[in-house]
Amino acid sequence: MYQKRIETNIAVYRFDELDAADQALLNKAKEQVAKSYVPYSHFHVGAAVRLANGEVLAGSNQENAAYPSGLCAERVTLFYANAQHPEVPVRALAIAGWTNGHFLEQPITPCGACRQVLLETETRYGQDIRVLLYGAECVYVLERASDLLPLCFVRDSLEG
Repeated sequence: MYQKRIETNIAVYRFDELDAADQALLNKAKEQVAKSYVPYSHFHVGAAVRLANGEVLAGSNQENAAYPSGLCAERVTLFYANAQHPEVPVRALAIAGWTNGHFLEQPITPCGACRQVLLETETRYGQDIRVLLYGAECVYVLERASDLLPLCFVRDSLEG
């Protein structure tokens, strides 16, 4: 028997330490929380992606009385981007969460299903997706989505 260690590198920034492009992407995600449909959880999430062609697309979480028929902001945004621009890779994704009248103090992280979709999108294009997780106190930056999902299940897993 032996042990295997898995580590994830996360850079922690103040918002004002980020470059203008990252700040703009995070601001777009923050704007999207107002477009959430969350009558049950009251937990608003906004997401924004920057594509390889420079275009920015955004989305928000959408709930439904028939759980789990709703969809997280990350998946709304990624599926929209992939449907509208199937040939253009996603280069970055920003996520922001809002509840009880304010943005979360600590960065919000994607759920497991969203991590899997992020990983599939990264794998689909063979390019890393930079992930920016907003919190009022700090922003986490991961250089690739795969860092969010160690021991991941990808296309190669199906081939054995």
